[in-house]
Amino acid sequence: MITMPGVFLPGERRVEIREVPIPEPGNGQVLVRMKASSICGSDLRAIYRPKEQGTGPEAYRGVIAGHEPAGLIEAVGTGVKRFRPGERVLVYHIVGCGLCHECRTGWMISCTSPERAAYGWQRDGGHAPYLLAEERTLIALPDELSYLDGSIVACGLGTAYAGFLRVGISGADRVLVAGLGPVGIGAAMLARGFGAEVVGVEATAGRREVARGLGIEVVEAPPEDLVDALRERTDGDGFDVAIDCSGNAAARATCLAAARTWGRVAFIGEGGSVEFDVSPLLIHPQLTIVGSWVCSIGQMEDLVELLVRWGLRPDAMVTDRFDIAAAEQAYRLADGADGGKVALTFE
Repeated sequence: MITMPGVFLPGERRVEIREVPIPEPGNGQVLVRMKASSICGSDLRAIYRPKEQGTGPEAYRGVIAGHEPAGLIEAVGTGVKRFRPGERVLVYHIVGCGLCHECRTGWMISCTSPERAAYGWQRDGGHAPYLLAEERTLIALPDELSYLDGSIVACGLGTAYAGFLRVGISGADRVLVAGLGPVGIGAAMLARGFGAEVVGVEATAGRREVARGLGIEVVEAPPEDLVDALRERTDGDGFDVAIDCSGNAAARATCLAAARTWGRVAFIGEGGSVEFDVSPLLIHPQLTIVGSWVCSIGQMEDLVELLVRWGLRPDAMVTDRFDIAAAEQAYRLADGADGGKVALTFE
């Protein structure tokens, strides 16, 4: 039996590397040789730190971690119709039942069937040299994009993109991005791709530095003065669109307070809660608030096309790359939440 190392997250901020068999593709399946598998904040929030572990469809089942995979097809099983060995792909990270309305419209993330399984959560993910994937979850990765680009699209960038589609972003908008972690930086990059004017806010110095290094404008002010500083930045009008990528209550409230009348606000940062005075922050300024959870597989395909057309390279946000043997160090660094994207890469 031929084996490979796989990264598991047993809890209590522990990382284990175990030898597991290299899988063989069955009907409708492909074996993907991993090239990049980045670390998502949801993995940290809900798996790496067990006291915050999710429930329901998010519950971790002790599988190989990693739900942001991209790589090269090594082999295909019977019944595979579109993809062939040697093709570059990224993986939409949810496998749905394929029969419900959500799956039929490409929203496997919202599938409620017991068959629903997320790579790296309920079935083996990308933190290993090989990933067994369903063909229907694959997206072609153009040569213009790197494997790291593809891995970032596979969750974080797709999440930001779907949020913007929900609020109808355009080049006429001023956009506030709250939280400049990897998802927030990706949101700022995409907003500029749409032609919008973008301003970000971030609590940690390291992430502010990463964002500014990528040309993102960051406003700094004491917490009690931040909303005033943001409104001053918009000549008192406020932002047409505000998107919270942090999951932080104060940041969410800032998005509401800094939005202009008739503005649109999207909450995409996972976890946490928020309380606010409804009349002055929501009803009177006539705001629209939406919650957005990842994207559809069709939207992800569209996003890949747009990245090529716009010449956007999300791998610019990757500040640290590790091989699989250093996975514990990679998770520890990512958990510090004071830098850019952290990824595992494979030769």
